[in-house]
Amino acid sequence: MKTREVRVGNVRIGGKNPIALIAGPCVIESEASALRHAKLIKGIAKKLNMPFIYKSSFDKANRTSIKSYRGPGIDKGLKILARIKKELKVPILSDIHCQDDIKKVLNTLDVIQIPAFLSRQTDLITKAAKTGKVINIKKGQFLAPWDIKHIIEKVESAGNKNMIFTERGTSFGYNTLVSDFRSMLIMKKFGYPVIFDATHSVQSPGGKGDRSGGDREFVEPLALASLTCGADAIFMEVHEDPDNALSDGPNMFPLDKLESFLKKLKRVEIAVGR
Repeated sequence: MKTREVRVGNVRIGGKNPIALIAGPCVIESEASALRHAKLIKGIAKKLNMPFIYKSSFDKANRTSIKSYRGPGIDKGLKILARIKKELKVPILSDIHCQDDIKKVLNTLDVIQIPAFLSRQTDLITKAAKTGKVINIKKGQFLAPWDIKHIIEKVESAGNKNMIFTERGTSFGYNTLVSDFRSMLIMKKFGYPVIFDATHSVQSPGGKGDRSGGDREFVEPLALASLTCGADAIFMEVHEDPDNALSDGPNMFPLDKLESFLKKLKRVEIAVGR
């Protein structure tokens, strides 16, 4: 099913373009860590000729506990992301949480991400859309796939058609998400690129009481399956030591396994005729 092409710097998502990779640690843990991860992931993506967008959050504003690590904050975090963008020449994606963030991120972010929990916030979406930047809306765990029609109307009302949508699982009882791949097929009918978030889809929100849990063993099979349902890119949070990561460790993918996994992904991409 063909979708419109959305350009993010030199990366093209949708249309007949190859599968893109959106990846990086869940949250910026330090400048050195962020730069190291970006260099290593870029190197792997380049080796496999895979378009790459770096992702990491400067602030995780929706953590389970007040005690959870949130990141360095917007000012320090944007400086780190700006350095990565300048030195590595890779597009940058990160999430915002309020309208005040929008003006601050304009010079750094190539993709403004609307978090799943904020995917119905009309004023946030329309103001972000008015920037003309590419907007990545993560479909809320509580939304039906056909509900994105209304989000599309909000973005288009601002004169912006540079949008992508990310499937990240649907709430299934308490502390559990399930990936319904019909969702991707339905969303693609609206004509915009659809991304599969392979790591948040295996998250267990609040599953460890004061923090989220997850089952990273299912990241690979779900990501591979998403290609057969038309995924235009794979979104993955990747970490060199996920068991000791400061945020979302249980569902992050180990960096040392990324290359072998992406090779499988490329083989499936060929098999499905991308």
